[in-house]
Amino acid sequence: MVPVTPVALEKHQRERIAGRMVNAGLLVNIILAILKVSVGIIGHSRALLADGINSTSDVAYYIAVKIFTRLAGQPADKEHPYGHHQMESIAAVVIGAFVITTAIAIFWDSINTAYDLLVNDSAICSGRFRLFSLLTACGTIVTKIILFQTTRNAARVTNNAALMALAYDHRNDVFSSAGAAVGIALGWTGLLWGDPLAGACVALIVLKTGIHILRESSSELMDTIPDEDLELQVRAIAIGVPGVEAVEYLRAHRFGPYFVVNITIGVDGSLSVTEGDRIATEVEKTLYDGIELLKTIYIHFHPTTSHR
Repeated sequence: MVPVTPVALEKHQRERIAGRMVNAGLLVNIILAILKVSVGIIGHSRALLADGINSTSDVAYYIAVKIFTRLAGQPADKEHPYGHHQMESIAAVVIGAFVITTAIAIFWDSINTAYDLLVNDSAICSGRFRLFSLLTACGTIVTKIILFQTTRNAARVTNNAALMALAYDHRNDVFSSAGAAVGIALGWTGLLWGDPLAGACVALIVLKTGIHILRESSSELMDTIPDEDLELQVRAIAIGVPGVEAVEYLRAHRFGPYFVVNITIGVDGSLSVTEGDRIATEVEKTLYDGIELLKTIYIHFHPTTSHR
């Protein structure tokens, strides 16, 4: 069968979008981490300090994601004939692990804070820094909402698992900062337990998202079968090619953001091998044209049952 080259997926543009979003997130998190940790320490705000620790951990795994994203862009070689796109899923696993670790740290810090309040009324955010602490938390919320929207859009355009995991983490930061703001506001009214309670609630939300990220990225690494929509799309395209009488076998699996498809079509048994090969090649070309992230197709043809 005549080999068919897949339609160009604008690889360099995809890598450029991913790199730009990672760099933007890294820069913002460095600034937020310094600001929130400093204000949290000076103002004695445990909620804001916990949120600052979260941003500090963000910096660490953003650097890891930056490395993995660059590795994912390397071309195929002898040991990796399909390329290095799985690095994006590995990066998502790293993010999920960091998110879960951060959630546990925030929850533990909240428990310690609650204990300190019960035992010796530990200091809360001082009046001089209380408003600045609250404004810092609110500013983080606005910043992270913008980053969440832009990163999620970029992840959908590029179908990049690492970017989508980062988008989820930006959404986590919105909840985390909102919890910090609520804790600071409650402390302002004299409800000292509001700070650790808000931190504990945030930790549970962050933990849930970390588990979700791990589950999604692990599924891609384990070659989980894609959803039913892809199968229906492949079947519809294949059966629409003149000469195809049936789609008798179809399996697809992920490879990073891409798909690999194995398909068997049935053709009229009275046709010559050359004609059957022409139909199979046309199916292959049509699938590449119709499905943007289709990486490789293995296609077979044989006579339909009625002609055997």
